[in-house]
Amino acid sequence: MTLGGGTAVSSVFAGRMFGYDLLWVAPCGMLFGVLMLGVLARLALTADERPYAAMARAAGRAVALAWAIGTVVASVIWHFPQYALAGGALSDAAALGGSALPPWLGAAATLLLALAMSFLYGPRPGLVRAYEWIVRALIAGVVVCFALVVAETSGSTDWGAVLAGFVPSIPEPRGGIQPTTLIAGGLSSAVGINMVFLYPYSLRARGWGAWDVERARVDLVFGMLLPFTLATTLVVVATANTIPWAAGADTGATKLTPLEAAEAFGGILGNRAGRLVFDLGLFGMALSTIALHMVACGYAVAEIAGAPLHGRAYRLGTLLPIPGVLGPVLWSELVWIAVPTSVVCGLFLPLAYFGIVRWAGRSAATAGPTREGRLTRAALLALTLAFSGVMLSDLAPKIFPG
Repeated sequence: MTLGGGTAVSSVFAGRMFGYDLLWVAPCGMLFGVLMLGVLARLALTADERPYAAMARAAGRAVALAWAIGTVVASVIWHFPQYALAGGALSDAAALGGSALPPWLGAAATLLLALAMSFLYGPRPGLVRAYEWIVRALIAGVVVCFALVVAETSGSTDWGAVLAGFVPSIPEPRGGIQPTTLIAGGLSSAVGINMVFLYPYSLRARGWGAWDVERARVDLVFGMLLPFTLATTLVVVATANTIPWAAGADTGATKLTPLEAAEAFGGILGNRAGRLVFDLGLFGMALSTIALHMVACGYAVAEIAGAPLHGRAYRLGTLLPIPGVLGPVLWSELVWIAVPTSVVCGLFLPLAYFGIVRWAGRSAATAGPTREGRLTRAALLALTLAFSGVMLSDLAPKIFPG
């Protein structure tokens, strides 16, 4: 879910449109996420009840309910661009083999596979593990290819500019794309409210307890923050070096297709192989996000209903995001649409962080030092202002013209 379609698309557009200038976005988004998830891990692992019940008891029933509902609503919204990405990737891959596969049909096939995987979570862990390793392999293959591109173009890379790109700055708009939209999209897609909801359940599913709090922190840093930063950096640098936006091309910036994005691999794999690798990787990222969002919805509905996990309420909950399969039908910009959707879903993220802050504030024995509390409140304020500002300045005029 962390290195999903939203992150991939935001990073590709950041490198294509703004070079190295937005390298700082993804690490900052993940840093916010790791900070909050670290607090959440301590709260969840030291609680004697399921995370939703613990949130309701410590922060209030209304806050816990808003956390769960926000997870469901964001998942439903997020599914539209994920299916658009998956359908577009499968359609492009089929075209390589000389077949015609409409994006909507590719999205329908993705839905069937994602449903099967979401139903298997928990009851059939062996099959889930196999599925996850397949998705990991697809995503790792794409990341390795971006690394090869960076190595191939290292001679022309301005490494000083790369380092400068990790210093927060906002470049001028290009090609009709506002950098603030990509910034907010990158911050949101790093760690979404769905992931925040699912994370404590995944820790408890491993059998971890209060004695594993420090292990969870180490896991967040070395298992998520550092690999995520490396992967997004490779994507941004590779696309900036190989498929930069042409100055003066003021139209069509959001019309980037999988074929055009795959041109980044052309120099090392050839156009056909590079295109196929990119398509499969994009499909794997979208599929993993779709399946895990379904799982998050299932858990949220089960908790709202007070039902056992992986029961009937859970299965019904996994079905709620199904309308997202219409993504390829509703939008023609199958790649770009992931960015503004990330911004919209980002509005739900401060809701989750607010709940964590309330939970931590009322659980003094496990909430940690005062400095941690100040940092979480600062992150909450920064994200709220970022997503609200972008919605009002960049996206609202396009959604409600005139």
